[in-house]
Amino acid sequence: MQDFIDAFFNIQILMEAWPILLQGLGQTLLLSVVVVPLGLLGGMILALLSTAKSRWVRWPLMAWVDVFRALPPLVLLVFVYAGLPFAGLEVSAFTAVAIGFFLNTGAYYGEILRAGIASVPAGQAEAARSLGLGRWQTMRLVVLPQAVRNVLPDLISNTLEVVKLTSIAAVVAMPELLFQARQAQSVTFNATPIMAAAVAYFILLWPVVRLLSKLENKQLARRA
Repeated sequence: MQDFIDAFFNIQILMEAWPILLQGLGQTLLLSVVVVPLGLLGGMILALLSTAKSRWVRWPLMAWVDVFRALPPLVLLVFVYAGLPFAGLEVSAFTAVAIGFFLNTGAYYGEILRAGIASVPAGQAEAARSLGLGRWQTMRLVVLPQAVRNVLPDLISNTLEVVKLTSIAAVVAMPELLFQARQAQSVTFNATPIMAAAVAYFILLWPVVRLLSKLENKQLARRA
């Protein structure tokens, strides 16, 4: 038992590794604060474009969403980080991660929001238009608020996945939490830094998980 504690919960190693783990946590939080709004923005744009009547808008849009949902985020991230310099664009690891997540998570958020818009009864939009609201006013003031409410649990669930997915930024040497934990592990030959990173992720995301459960239960109660 003592060997297990020394290997996974070594207090001395944790104290030594804590400064760089804290730096990594800060980078993870910063990355989350950037990529989640970027993904939501991209998703909102895609969802709004999906309401266009022209097939010349909708078909390329469907292809765009399918491509970036099908590509593994890790592959997309490496492609952006290693590929852009060949196009003459030198970007930092942080920028590459932001671009990759914008493309990938935007496609997922877009599909969620598109489903939310489709869930709003057509009569709601027709009533708003009959009151003199324009098309975009109707979308902004009537349809979108209801759409977001209908798919809020899905949006939060996807956001949880996005935050957890920030750990793949380690492959482009961005010093986020997992990268720093692995660096500390390679120096100490001990798994304690990895366990500390896991605990940090849990503390960060558990309140959101509980919120998601409450919203899902409320939604089920509404449907019952």
